[in-house]
Amino acid sequence: MQSIRTDSDHQKIGTDYHNSVIQDKMSSRRGRITDEEINELISKLQSLLPESRRRNVGRVSATKLLKETCSYIKSLHREVDDLSDRLSQLMETMDNNSPQAEIIRSLFRS
Repeated sequence: MQSIRTDSDHQKIGTDYHNSVIQDKMSSRRGRITDEEINELISKLQSLLPESRRRNVGRVSATKLLKETCSYIKSLHREVDDLSDRLSQLMETMDNNSPQAEIIRSLFRS
């Protein structure tokens, strides 16, 4: 059996649709970022890179800055892995009851 819609039903559906469109437009505006905001974020990101890497980027595209930032993060991961390996090797050769071993353990607890 088919339901019959009244004028008030059509009006409510139209109002609901209109409100939905307005909400979509508002949320898409909130989700959009301006060129000025992008430039500010790029500048902040560039300031986080060490001096030597900033020279490589200069005032160039956001793409190059992002690539350099990713490269820097990868190098930090490699450095952490290397230091972790070196620390593990050091701990293997150290007496577990020594003052140096206690200092290293205390650093891990911090």
